[in-house]
Amino acid sequence: MKIKTVLFCLLLTVLNLPLANPALAVDKPLWQSVADGNSIIIMRHALAPGTGDPDNFELRQCSTQRNLSETGRQQAQRIGANFKKHGIDNARVYSSQWCRCLETAKEMDTGELQELPLLNSFYTNREAGPAQIKSLVQWLQNNQSNPGQPLILVTHQVVITALTGVYPASGDAVIFRLTDDAGIEVQGTVAAN
Repeated sequence: MKIKTVLFCLLLTVLNLPLANPALAVDKPLWQSVADGNSIIIMRHALAPGTGDPDNFELRQCSTQRNLSETGRQQAQRIGANFKKHGIDNARVYSSQWCRCLETAKEMDTGELQELPLLNSFYTNREAGPAQIKSLVQWLQNNQSNPGQPLILVTHQVVITALTGVYPASGDAVIFRLTDDAGIEVQGTVAAN
């Protein structure tokens, strides 16, 4: 990944300025690339009204966090149905440990769910972002390939923007692949609605 691109994305994330999503069509061959395990889906959790988390936030205590609304749960179910319609129904699903991400992944019901701390938010600790993204890319290099099984990552806006340069709305997904030089190539975006 080119250092200037990473720094630019992190600067925009720190400033919380939205980036326009790339206008890339998600066509049948791209969905097939995801279904075959050659491309990766990273998505923002479904609708959880508000911003950030309350001051009394605790990782394992959902009552202290911003959580999915009923609309968010329904959105996650629709996203899962859309993925299944495109052949993505037995995925390796990794999620941030935040309750809204875990619940999104469960409601999607697209494969076995595992927690991955590298997908946790660094919204309130932006200086941790560069090292976390570097570690996430290394993890992807070691874990991307599993021919015939899609990979879905459920996380937060700040992580997606730092990794891909795309500023997603709740439930939006980015389809990407790793390049030979450990860079990220965004191939398309999928709007939640």
